[in-house]
Amino acid sequence: MPDNYMTTVTEKGTINIAEDVIDVMVAAAIAEVDGVVDVANTVGNEILDLIGMRTLSKGVKVSFEGEAISIDVLIMVAFGCVVSEVARNVQLAVLNALESMTGQTAKVNVHVSGVSFPKSKA
Repeated sequence: MPDNYMTTVTEKGTINIAEDVIDVMVAAAIAEVDGVVDVANTVGNEILDLIGMRTLSKGVKVSFEGEAISIDVLIMVAFGCVVSEVARNVQLAVLNALESMTGQTAKVNVHVSGVSFPKSKA
């Protein structure tokens, strides 16, 4: 199997969960967190290169390092929210979703790439 699968060996065989499936789980969990405006998709190329993201439209990167799973997410936070609190809530939401849906846990790194201001009425 390619390296982009989370593999669990059971007594009845092997379970492989694709990285894209985990991406969807993570994005859905993030969407439920108050204060998150969006999974960032307008981040500068330097940040994407730094954490190894493939596309600007994604905002979620899942890495498998042996048995360990590492997840990096880029978010935009709503103006007026406590950034550290929103980031912590994102970590908890991602960890809870991953554990409840796959039985696995991960290291979750949250990168806040910006603050979204309300649109003014002109």
